[in-house]
Amino acid sequence: MTNGLDVSRLERVVGTVLRTGALASTALLAAGLALSMADPSLAFGPALTSAGLVVLIATPVARVVASVIEYAAERDWTFVVLTGTVLLILAGSLLVAITG
Repeated sequence: MTNGLDVSRLERVVGTVLRTGALASTALLAAGLALSMADPSLAFGPALTSAGLVVLIATPVARVVASVIEYAAERDWTFVVLTGTVLLILAGSLLVAITG
């Protein structure tokens, strides 16, 4: 336990987020690749592949969001601040990458 937080619950939530993200990304990438190979003239295959890459990149961010929510639910404010800071850094990096 970390300041009252049920670590096994946090691990289950984070594991579910990571597993779901990995499976969704794999499915989208596989479907996009299959469609691109079956009919290269369709734009849907590359769109699915791009969506799979976005899900793959977003999965670790979703893990941080889930951690912030779980820590806040347990009122573990030290870890809310720490993981919230990580989330702000990730958001800032995304903003810089988008705006150039």
